[in-house]
Amino acid sequence: MSSQRGVFVTGTDTGIGKTLVSAILCRAWHATYWKPLQTGLADEDGDTPTVRDLAGLDPSHIIPPAYAFQAPLAPLAAGDLENVTVNPGRLVLPQVPETLVVEGAGGLMVPVREDTMIVDLIERLDLPVVLVTRSGLGTINHTLLSLEALRRRGVPVLGVVPVGPPNPGNERDIAHFGKTHILFRVPQFDAITETVVSELSGHVPSLDVLQQQISQ
Repeated sequence: MSSQRGVFVTGTDTGIGKTLVSAILCRAWHATYWKPLQTGLADEDGDTPTVRDLAGLDPSHIIPPAYAFQAPLAPLAAGDLENVTVNPGRLVLPQVPETLVVEGAGGLMVPVREDTMIVDLIERLDLPVVLVTRSGLGTINHTLLSLEALRRRGVPVLGVVPVGPPNPGNERDIAHFGKTHILFRVPQFDAITETVVSELSGHVPSLDVLQQQISQ
């Protein structure tokens, strides 16, 4: 396990709620945030300012992306459009005194380089994973496949965070078949605000508790 205390937030798909969950974790743990690979800046400001604002983070608790691309594509494809190849040497885990929350790009099998996917980056950074999932139809299959891919590489999974309308049946089956924990839930909101993130952060277990659970 890395000497840096922290987690890697990944998801079963893109646009699934990783950024919101990252903001909640940063608020709950007074953590530092890092999104190493940002794409889609042609359409939006990116996830870093979103997490900063939602979690109310001091600028000292924000680490800028190692790479920031314009196109809303996987890092490999977005980098190709700008004639940039991601250098693994720049994707080194920052050492900070606080807990570090690292947010991935898309799901596990998203290409970063010709020889690297997000799951390879997770394995190399050596942080335990928080897996963000949809709460509704199809999530059992996607979540169990993601858990299997992580475990095949020996990546510890702290647990799953379902996002969307409550679905106790899906949560039960994911926890049972995936041999994992539901860490907390993110229900549907009309608007996501700093107040909402602050409220949800109160339901997040401490990182120490989560690490004890997976070591048992």
